[in-house]
Amino acid sequence: PDPPDSGPLEASAAQQQVDPCYHVTPKSMQEDLPMTSPTECLYSESHEWYQIDGDIVTIGITQYAANQLTDITYVEMQPSGSAIDAGSSIGEVESVKTTSDVFCPFPGEVTEVNEAAAGDPALLNRDPHGEGWLVRLKSSDTSAASELMNQAAYDENYPVT
Repeated sequence: PDPPDSGPLEASAAQQQVDPCYHVTPKSMQEDLPMTSPTECLYSESHEWYQIDGDIVTIGITQYAANQLTDITYVEMQPSGSAIDAGSSIGEVESVKTTSDVFCPFPGEVTEVNEAAAGDPALLNRDPHGEGWLVRLKSSDTSAASELMNQAAYDENYPVT
């Protein structure tokens, strides 16, 4: 027999490692709740999310941005080793509608690019807060985080339905 339902799903440690902003809503609740952004990330008005872990910042686009872009067809990020100035573009995301720069408020160096997203741009439409992350940046100055929105503020300003 199948084991009894254990209640809300929990992300495994391995899943959290792969998907920095991973969260699961039980299927029984998914249709009743508005979509929310992950609480452990910070958000910009230009619709990027940032998860800060020490001096490593993981960056991606939000579900709101993915929905606005519709079908994402191309992703190009600065390569590993690239120096990034605070406020500059770290790459671009192209869709059938437009091309959008991806901005980073932190100075630093790109340490990792998500090749899966570059190889399958639609991954950003399917899972922008998880497997669709874009880059990881090493930054010694994350003070700009104080200017970003938390999840509640972002979702209030940019609700996803």
